[in-house]
Amino acid sequence: MSGSLVCVGTGILLGGHLSPLAQNLIEQADVVFSGMSDGFTELWIEGLAKDTRSLQQHYADGKSRNLTYNEMVDAMLTEVRLGKKVVGAFYGHPGIFAKAPHEAIATARTEGFEARMIPGISAEDCLYADLGLDPGKTGCQHFETTQLMLYQRRIDPSALLVLWQPALAGDLTLGIRPTGSAERELLVELLSQDYPLNHECILYEAATTALHSTRIERLPLSALPQAKLELHTTLVLPPSQPLTPNSQLRARLQALAGVQTQGTPQGATVLPFSRKKANSPQGKQDESSC
Repeated sequence: MSGSLVCVGTGILLGGHLSPLAQNLIEQADVVFSGMSDGFTELWIEGLAKDTRSLQQHYADGKSRNLTYNEMVDAMLTEVRLGKKVVGAFYGHPGIFAKAPHEAIATARTEGFEARMIPGISAEDCLYADLGLDPGKTGCQHFETTQLMLYQRRIDPSALLVLWQPALAGDLTLGIRPTGSAERELLVELLSQDYPLNHECILYEAATTALHSTRIERLPLSALPQAKLELHTTLVLPPSQPLTPNSQLRARLQALAGVQTQGTPQGATVLPFSRKKANSPQGKQDESSC
């Protein structure tokens, strides 16, 4: 089949995060479906592509996002089935908090079409850079806020916690309007099981153009219900507790390390595998497989 689909990420910063590969795919596509966060970025994509169609038209007040995403998938697949090279260009990373690209790619592959995803710089990437955070330092947990509220999830307060879409906290309609302070009070009540109410939180919004400023607002957890939250606001909770040592497992690892080095002469090199004779075919095979 001649039709194909590629979903690419354009990054967060207008023009600054687009990879050469993603730009080339956009320029060479027969049709580009644009899922951008603002009109400026949409206009920029229109300047790169031959035929651009906005996916924003599928959103509507009071309309379930699931219905919107289904319509986006149908729009892209209709053109793929006509044999066209289709690109779905989504701001940030096309696979992060973006249901339509995943479903469109899965459907296209099921129908026998070539389909793939090209990553992009996401809001998460910008968050680590702007806030100076390393997720490997204490570990990091990511939750969609409403999902955290609706399901039994385990929070580790000794790790970094990132909550996505807190403006939609407690939303049961899958709409596009932020919920109110009452729902956020319930979120604070949930988080207060692991964090003190005076624990400092961060409201984060990455800059999308050179004319915009990055939002980094620090506030106590108790002030969250009255805070200004946009749909693209991310809530970050630094660790509230230190890491707790696992003394028993550490002792077992130390004992294991002692057994492994026992009997090795001082200064000798411990090889990762046993070397055979150089002229032994079996020895060569063993070495190359390690």
